[in-house]
Amino acid sequence: MISIVVPVLNESANIAALLELLDKNIAKAEQTEVNIVDGGSQDSTISLAEAYIDKVNYSLQVLRSVPGRGTQMNFGANASKGEVLYFLHVDSMPPEAFDQKINQYVAKGHRAGCFRMRFDDNHILLKFCQWFTRINMKFCRGGDQSLYVERALFEQLGGYNETFGIYEDCEFTGRLYDAKIGFVVIPDTVTTSARKYRTNGTWRLQYHFTVIHLKRFFGANPEQLVDYYKKYIH
Repeated sequence: MISIVVPVLNESANIAALLELLDKNIAKAEQTEVNIVDGGSQDSTISLAEAYIDKVNYSLQVLRSVPGRGTQMNFGANASKGEVLYFLHVDSMPPEAFDQKINQYVAKGHRAGCFRMRFDDNHILLKFCQWFTRINMKFCRGGDQSLYVERALFEQLGGYNETFGIYEDCEFTGRLYDAKIGFVVIPDTVTTSARKYRTNGTWRLQYHFTVIHLKRFFGANPEQLVDYYKKYIH
């Protein structure tokens, strides 16, 4: 069984599209559950998600958590039943039969992995960046690619580090690589929204993301990363 965990906060504009896409692209709905974990939305995210509970073929839960994406993902994982956890952003759309593809790689001994990624925008910089998601090295990873991991391994590593207000995906994926468990990049593509690039400016945002990665590489703590993010990214 695969448990899909989706952290959300004020995502009324995107939640319905994801839930409908999952209903279309999940190959084995009877072996799949989806946990939407809300971190205190002030819009209609919760009510929109709950309206789909009786509309979709898979098992759907809407959970409430304290805010913080790492905290929400840990909460959703703890409330899940599946042997495999699949962490997905609300604006990242996985490919057809993605659940079946994940299970195929788990059966081959790959205890964790992700998909390649493309943006829903043809900006030359984004096309350049998305090409690198096919490379199986930890500096090419990001949360928008989604992430699957065996529950036992997730628990062994202690889940997401909740002290990271941002960068929690990269921090956890880095630990997966360091554990040398055969991380795989599945040669199918998740399509993710470039909405933050459109809001902040593509070149400007990529510059600040690069600075954040460099700050972490040179030892910046979680609070310093959040301070920088809040100062320059909206």
